[in-house]
Amino acid sequence: MIGLLTFILVFGIIVVVHEFGHFYFAKKSGILVREFAIGMGPKIFAHIGKDGTAYTIRILPLGGYVRMAGWGDDATEIKTGTPVSLTLAEDGKVKRINLSGKKLDQTALPMQVTQFDFEDKLFIKGLVLEEEKTFAVDRDATVVEADGTEVRIAPLDVQYQNASIWGKLITNFAGPMNNFILGVVVFWILIFLQGGVRDTQTNLFHVMPEGALAKVGVAETAQITKVGSHEVKNWQDLIQAVEAGTKDKTAPTLDVTISENGSEKQVTVTPEENQGRYILGVQPGVKSDFLSMFVGGFTTAADSGLRILSALKNLIFHPDLNKLGGPVAIFKASSDAAKNGIENVLYFLAMISINIGIFNLIPIPALDGGKIVLNILEAIRRKPLKQEIETYVTMAGVVIMVVLMLAVTWNDIMRLFF
Repeated sequence: MIGLLTFILVFGIIVVVHEFGHFYFAKKSGILVREFAIGMGPKIFAHIGKDGTAYTIRILPLGGYVRMAGWGDDATEIKTGTPVSLTLAEDGKVKRINLSGKKLDQTALPMQVTQFDFEDKLFIKGLVLEEEKTFAVDRDATVVEADGTEVRIAPLDVQYQNASIWGKLITNFAGPMNNFILGVVVFWILIFLQGGVRDTQTNLFHVMPEGALAKVGVAETAQITKVGSHEVKNWQDLIQAVEAGTKDKTAPTLDVTISENGSEKQVTVTPEENQGRYILGVQPGVKSDFLSMFVGGFTTAADSGLRILSALKNLIFHPDLNKLGGPVAIFKASSDAAKNGIENVLYFLAMISINIGIFNLIPIPALDGGKIVLNILEAIRRKPLKQEIETYVTMAGVVIMVVLMLAVTWNDIMRLFF
């Protein structure tokens, strides 16, 4: 149960932060956000804010979305002959079109729709008591959809495609950007909880209790200057020296030189095997001054991002489904992190957030990266692609993503549970 709650919490935070980036910059770019949803499926709560956005919470606590006016298949469709009820303002304009069939306003006017335009001319026409009438629609009017969700209509001037090219570009980039920001913030929290940031540039290391060095009597802090004949000046030197000294050996021993109070001593250590590698049982020291800890949030996030990019490059040149992980693998990893305490959960949250940010920038049409490519093409051509072409390209991307997700999920199930 704790694993499931951790998965829902981690995934929920990442998605909400990601979608809030799209939401915030869409509004700043003059794009109407018709709905900001947390969760998926049937809604359990809805509120229309003063900004015209419907804020909803939906029953499945996974995912979420931002519904921008004019983006994708976002449109209000009313078939000829559909019964609706109209709520009129004092000036006679329609301020609400109710498609749900529920009585939301006792004074609402019933109509069978024959024609409407909620984007340009802003009118609705239909039969009222067998008489055809036409009503002007207020530009801030709302539509109550079949499932009861009430959203603003979307006149052309507030639709996605009519925003500036830079407005669309930043709106699409803002989701991944927020994931990177979340990663930095979580790494800051983790660094402050740990009392400092890892200092990999010195040879002063923290000796782990019960580790190989601790077992031969080395104190909690040790300045290691040599491993065998290899000089050690930083964390990377130590890793390489241990690898060189244990390569192709069974039960190896290492002569480790330690500097104490200006003098040096040598201890013979039997390193412990861990996942095919030998370790001394030490960690980098920490820098606990505020500036180092502040900068450390950025550098730790950057190092994590570079490792993810390196893995992605390797995956492109050497494709392997086992190197990919979908929701099932994320659930398993979140459960493992939950068993090892809050620090592991925070590290997992930061890494997954950065991972999702990078993944969303891959130039596949269904992802933010694909949308950004379309924005750049529009800037170069100085005109947008035809709506039909953009729709076909996006649908192709959706198909690719669905097929990939199904393959990865099936592979995760077979790999992790069978």
